[in-house]
Amino acid sequence: MFENVLYEVKGQVGYITINRPKALNALNSAVLQELDAVLDAVDLEAVRCLIVTGAGEKSFVAGADIGEMSTLTKEEGEAFGKKGNDVFRKLETFPIPVIAAVNGFALGGGCEIAMSCDIRICAENAVFGQPEVGLGITPGFGGTQRLARLVSPGMAKQLIYTAKNIKAAEAYRIGLVNAVYPLEELMPAAEKMAAGIAKQAPIAVRASKKAINDGLQVDMDEAIVIEEKLFGSCFETEDQKYGMAFFLDKNKEKVKEPFQNK
Repeated sequence: MFENVLYEVKGQVGYITINRPKALNALNSAVLQELDAVLDAVDLEAVRCLIVTGAGEKSFVAGADIGEMSTLTKEEGEAFGKKGNDVFRKLETFPIPVIAAVNGFALGGGCEIAMSCDIRICAENAVFGQPEVGLGITPGFGGTQRLARLVSPGMAKQLIYTAKNIKAAEAYRIGLVNAVYPLEELMPAAEKMAAGIAKQAPIAVRASKKAINDGLQVDMDEAIVIEEKLFGSCFETEDQKYGMAFFLDKNKEKVKEPFQNK
């Protein structure tokens, strides 16, 4: 259906693959448009977790397409930044969890799309960075905002101001990624994590994601009210009734059935 972004579903997990391997999966307007359309096409009744990765073994997403950006005017640059930000924000606030399986270069827009995912794991060959100031621009797809929130303002400023790339071990040390794997173990690890998420009560998982994301935008007093309301909303679901009944069933005679998303 799409050329630059592939989408497939296996069981309850959806796989989004940025598919421009000859260009190291660099982002251009066409990729952003297709990624937006793919997210719209996800069946949220059937799919409980997404995995985002890049085609090939060298690159996750090597950045935005410099050739396309090099001739932009101020207005066009702002519009391109908005296009990327709108899609990445849609990914960040997507109802179900999203795992980034970073299989190589994650530079500029690649680092930014990874940071828009809920969880980042990477291969040993992964390289992260925001090299934009070396090109005479700032990060434009959320890099100045998400990096400072994920690691620390000081570390984010160091990485952005110096345009220095970091390897997987350093990305793990500063908390940019949750785990590092040999390349051949990366997708199996992502799939195992996605399967672990998919077997939980999906309404509760979605509510937890919303509580975390929304709560981080406000102070603690407002944040705990967000949590209270989402916590309360779970109590009239079939999933909650079944999950607690099974927990309280001392005999555990029946085999635990999958949650129904109701």
